Amino acid sequence: MAYNWDSMKVSLNIVKSLVNFELPPVDELVARVNAQLGSVEKVIDLGAQYKDARIVHVVQCEPHPNADRLHVCLIDDGGAVANIPRDDKGYVQVVCGAPNVHADMWAVWLPPNSTVPASFADAEPFVLGARKLRGVLSQGMLAAADELAIGTDHDGIVEISGRDMPKGVVLQAGDSFAQVFGLDDVVLDIENKMFTHRPDCFGQLGVAREISGIFGQAFTSPDWYTVAQKFADGSGLKLNVYNDIPDLVPRFMAVAVKNVTVQPSPLWLQCQLVAMGGKPINNIVDATNYIMLMTAQPTHAYDYDKLRGGKLGARMAREGETIALLNGKTYTLGTDDIVIADGERAVALGGIMGGADTEVSSDTNNVVLECASFDMYAVRKTAMRHGVFTDALSRFNKGQSPLQNAPVLKRLMGMIGGEQASEVHDKKQFSDEFDEYFAGKYTPANIDINSSFINQRLGLQLTDSDIYTLLNNVEVHSHGPEDKLGYTCVQVPFWRTDIELKEDVVEEVGRLYDFSKLPRELPQRSTKPAPKNPRRELKRQIREQLSRAGANEALTYSFVHEHILKRAEQHADQAYKLSNALSPDLQYYRLSVLPSLLDKVHANIKAGHDEFCLFEIGKGHDVRLPHSEDGLPSERTFVDAVYAAKKARASAPYYQVQRIAVRLLGSLGAQFELIPMAAENDDGKELSGVEFEVAAPFDRQRSAWILCGKERLGIVGEFKQAVRRNFKLPEYAAGFSINFDQLLAQPRDEQAYRPLSRFPSTSRDVSLRAPRDVSYAELYHVVQAAVDESAGDITVTIEPRAIFQPANDHSIKTTTFRLRMTHYERTLTDADAKPIVDRVATMALAKLGAECV
Repeated sequence: MAYNWDSMKVSLNIVKSLVNFELPPVDELVARVNAQLGSVEKVIDLGAQYKDARIVHVVQCEPHPNADRLHVCLIDDGGAVANIPRDDKGYVQVVCGAPNVHADMWAVWLPPNSTVPASFADAEPFVLGARKLRGVLSQGMLAAADELAIGTDHDGIVEISGRDMPKGVVLQAGDSFAQVFGLDDVVLDIENKMFTHRPDCFGQLGVAREISGIFGQAFTSPDWYTVAQKFADGSGLKLNVYNDIPDLVPRFMAVAVKNVTVQPSPLWLQCQLVAMGGKPINNIVDATNYIMLMTAQPTHAYDYDKLRGGKLGARMAREGETIALLNGKTYTLGTDDIVIADGERAVALGGIMGGADTEVSSDTNNVVLECASFDMYAVRKTAMRHGVFTDALSRFNKGQSPLQNAPVLKRLMGMIGGEQASEVHDKKQFSDEFDEYFAGKYTPANIDINSSFINQRLGLQLTDSDIYTLLNNVEVHSHGPEDKLGYTCVQVPFWRTDIELKEDVVEEVGRLYDFSKLPRELPQRSTKPAPKNPRRELKRQIREQLSRAGANEALTYSFVHEHILKRAEQHADQAYKLSNALSPDLQYYRLSVLPSLLDKVHANIKAGHDEFCLFEIGKGHDVRLPHSEDGLPSERTFVDAVYAAKKARASAPYYQVQRIAVRLLGSLGAQFELIPMAAENDDGKELSGVEFEVAAPFDRQRSAWILCGKERLGIVGEFKQAVRRNFKLPEYAAGFSINFDQLLAQPRDEQAYRPLSRFPSTSRDVSLRAPRDVSYAELYHVVQAAVDESAGDITVTIEPRAIFQPANDHSIKTTTFRLRMTHYERTLTDADAKPIVDRVATMALAKLGAECV
């Protein structure tokens, strides 16, 4: 079926037949639909297109005297068309070349000065006149289906019989073709993205219901759509139905019908399809399309005799399986594609398009009717993967309710004729009645809500009765409980799969009331500020502190090339690989942020930046981490930084980057200590696999763990020679990696503001000569402990100044610390500083054998 799946065409004649009130003028109707339902892109006046077409009776048909293939016809139009030459009986002469023209037939006549409907929208429409054909005057023409734009047949003119007439209408010469067959119509072309959350509005029935609601009128769905369905038994054709994927196909119904006759549909049905934007094909296919356009539920018909094994069901496609679809193309499928299959092969792409191998044709005698529901996300992905977009897909990927399948299938069975030849198979995983487990997913929800909840959010003062009326008008049944508990019970109908929450009910009441009528005032809310988000607040503080330290924030992709991981000596098999990468250079989720920053260092050095520090707050993923509760890969957030300089500085790169990391953590109030990584086993086996990947770029002999209690908060240190070589780093480079999530979870001291002292500070340098195997960290901890014991109300900061090792004696080294002492109430003297320095010297000697020199 050819159909514009980008829009929804709504026939106002069909809407009129479904509602119980007179529609307003078209302009007013369009304005209200635009405001309260969906965006009308175009108003199509079918009545103007078909206004001149007349139903006529061919009373005489004689061969043309000068042409073998032409006939001269006399037609009876009941005198409906004025100013036309007629014979003495009032008949009009028309020359016709159609092979099927004959006397005593009923046809469609386009008189002179009328526009051929098929050319109505052309830049230069074809306007008929009275002209001679091979010497015989013809008054207009008898029209074929393609000329009337109701089909593609041009082999003969349209022949009307009693079967073609709408119920209760008889053939009468001169009647308006448009009025008899419902083409005196106005069609609203509504942009379908407006209905993304409203699957019911992809059918005429749903739109008619909404139009009633926005005009304050009660709508009642046809009985065949809402009553419980009972199906008769049938026999004669073997049909085995299965559903291997109930999670993706929540309902799969099928029935075999025998002794069908495939022929053109009655003309009334063909014309209704045209009004709804479709094109007639044959009575079986037309019935499936008519049902879909009316109810928004796609169905499909298969030639039973072309199905293998008497089987039909839903399953996932096999890898590499192929299928030829009705669009004439063959597709290679994968295991993520839903297919409808017989006993041997796929015969349809589930929810999208049928297969060519089981197509209903003029030779078809037996059919299988299928009415199923599909997971909207699965069919959407399949359509995007294969580039197949259809009118069925445009409905299924909005989330059709499986509770409408039974009435739709029964209605379809009644339209195609034939005899039921099997039971009606119904494969589903829920009950037709309210099922709490599936409520809101497959079965409708019940929502308890009170009027104050609605009024507070809309700024209105609607009574319970007002709310009941607005909702009941669109068959969202609402009523208060008998024992007056103070709330309204909203019973959501099965076709409203979009209503799940109280807020959905509020939106529905507001829309039906008309949002433009809501008072223009803000709802009353507390002015108390919302609490700060701890995660965002910590990120803000980190950015501020690192920026103050002179670092520049970088934003890199979370995706990296495999060679970036390998250069950092991380293992690509531990990273998630993307099946739909943005580019060949972005194939993997990174394991940590640091490799992305290392990759940017060389480019900045080449750009002329001699000394810089880059940092980033980003995410890493590792396949070994357990998935989150919703089944998604776990994420870890890192604060990573790289310091680089072309020329050597006063202290080693480790101390440069350590200073930045310590300043950052100190400003955040984190309690931590630095422990050299070299103190652990060199092979790193004590690390978990996940920690190993984070630590992989660092040189274990020149790096330290940042510990918070017994937990590893991060790493600070210099990089391995191989890593520096791989990324073309300068000799003077180091970095750190801090686990943001662990930092957020750790208790931190509140950092209260303290003004600078008004009194000058005093400094003392303390040089400690110690054995070579005494580490700097050990010396620092002893100095810190001595200061804590002796400083009292004096604030002391400890800064490393130098480490000296004599050229002629490698057994010792001298480490110099600067003690900066400050008091907030007085100026310090030598008498204040001496006890602190003495205590440092005493403890260093006692604990480490370090002599103060």
